[in-house]
Amino acid sequence: MKLLITGGAGFIGSNFINYWLSKHKKDLIINLDMMTYCANPLTIKYHKKNFSNYKFIKGNICNEKIVSELVSQVDTIVHFAAESHVDRSIKNPNQFIKTNVVGTQTLLSKASEFNIKRFHHISTDEVFGTLELNSNEKFNEETPYKPRSPYSASKAASDHLVKAYFETYKLPVTITNCSNNYGPFQFPEKVIPLYITRLMRNKPIPIYGEGKAIRDYLYVEDHCRAIECVLKKGQIGETYCIGGDSERNTAQVANTILKELNKSKELIRHTKDRPGHDPRYAIDHSKITKELGWKPILSFKQGIKKTIKWYKKNKDWWKPISKKSEEIAEKYLSNT
Repeated sequence: MKLLITGGAGFIGSNFINYWLSKHKKDLIINLDMMTYCANPLTIKYHKKNFSNYKFIKGNICNEKIVSELVSQVDTIVHFAAESHVDRSIKNPNQFIKTNVVGTQTLLSKASEFNIKRFHHISTDEVFGTLELNSNEKFNEETPYKPRSPYSASKAASDHLVKAYFETYKLPVTITNCSNNYGPFQFPEKVIPLYITRLMRNKPIPIYGEGKAIRDYLYVEDHCRAIECVLKKGQIGETYCIGGDSERNTAQVANTILKELNKSKELIRHTKDRPGHDPRYAIDHSKITKELGWKPILSFKQGIKKTIKWYKKNKDWWKPISKKSEEIAEKYLSNT
């Protein structure tokens, strides 16, 4: 198999490349990544060092010439590339529309032109909106779309474009909507690596409001296994929801990491809440479990232990890119 991975220098994409080439040693991967603020050049060096059947191209998914050249060389596209931070989307929605909507359309157009065997689109549970804190309801494949931030709206639009290319052009597509990922190679402005890297240096950590917002956390390797499952056994035109069975609120996440690092709760700072902060996300993954046999393996506690261990071992990876996340954290903390 020859795969074009978009956004393979980012968090989930880089983990998928590591996972896929470790399991499928004869396959070829081309990684197209624009190398924005959250992409670390050290990740590219890691891939090149460990995999001879890996090629990196720096470029924008909105660039038709580059996309056309690369799509012509592969049979499968796994589309991770996206602007993904909600806070950034609130401040600069334009970039999210360009990358997440226009970029996806550019890829779809070329995938259709070159008769790609599979276009797999990585999406998020945030397209479904939010759930009540005290309910037992979960998102599933039939949940109506109701995005509430510029980020989730842009991802919802890209999902609909993928579905439209299946219906209109018969492009062989699949979509996965996942819950909150965590694990190695995650940019440290995201909540879990932010907490880990700051607490390792005895710096205070910010919690929005009272820390009651709940997310379903999914260890990134479990997510990679799910994508593999969909690529190998998923039905064309179908969507699969991927969850981690690990609902936690922000305060619980912080306390778990504090305990694992043996740090004091005095390092917690409650800050002004995010505008339009969604109360709760949760995923019902019964479809992919029943139809394809996938389910998450790692518990949240197991995943956090592995994640902390990785950040302790790989300071040379995250320290050079932590300046921006430190600035963001300090800005949050100024609103306590």
